[in-house]
Amino acid sequence: MTDILTHSGIERRAFDSLGHADHGWLDAHHHFSFADYDDPARMGWGAILVWNDDTIAPQSGFPPHPHRDMEIITYVRSGAITHQDSLGNRGRTAAGDVQVMSAGSGVRHAEYNLEDEATTLFQIWILPRQPGGNPSWGAKPFPKGDRSGRFVTLASGFGDDGDALPIRADARVLGATLKAGESLDYDLGAGRHGYLVPATGRITINGEPFAARDGAALSGGRRFTIAAQEDAELVMVDSN
Repeated sequence: MTDILTHSGIERRAFDSLGHADHGWLDAHHHFSFADYDDPARMGWGAILVWNDDTIAPQSGFPPHPHRDMEIITYVRSGAITHQDSLGNRGRTAAGDVQVMSAGSGVRHAEYNLEDEATTLFQIWILPRQPGGNPSWGAKPFPKGDRSGRFVTLASGFGDDGDALPIRADARVLGATLKAGESLDYDLGAGRHGYLVPATGRITINGEPFAARDGAALSGGRRFTIAAQEDAELVMVDSN
């Protein structure tokens, strides 16, 4: 299945067209240009700079390394990831749950799969509203049952999103689960950029088909109807 650009403001980024790097301990697929994957047509989508689909082998992971001026959201699809950073934070985030790190003026962190099974996750980077500031980290469980048939805000740069984890960007990260045959609507505001990936399941967006782990780049100022062809787990970013 190849990429398409439709009159309805939907661009498919088929999974088999993504950038790919297999490091042995890490099998990574890149929705946007990242590391050695350089595609001028996929340099980000609005303020969304990175969306990596990672599989991390058991008892391995990312050793300590620095970041600054980036909002980094990790959505764990299976297994668990254990975080530690130069601020003294340490925590384990399990499947279906979310962690966020505001790199701010600079932080070093490590992300390890300390489990006896592979961990799969989405790693999403969003540009902050402004550079600098004190770095921070947080994590939270988000029961999938609470997302049944609707989007729930998992992380947000706005103050009115209830229990969402805070980020310092004009963006929301949302999750939903749909049973086969169910659908939901999402109104993406004018000038906004949406990026949606079904972690599992086949869906359609305004009638356009998407397989699990395909990406959908959505243009603002439109209503999108997401319909599940089979049970599906959705992750979406709505960003400036």
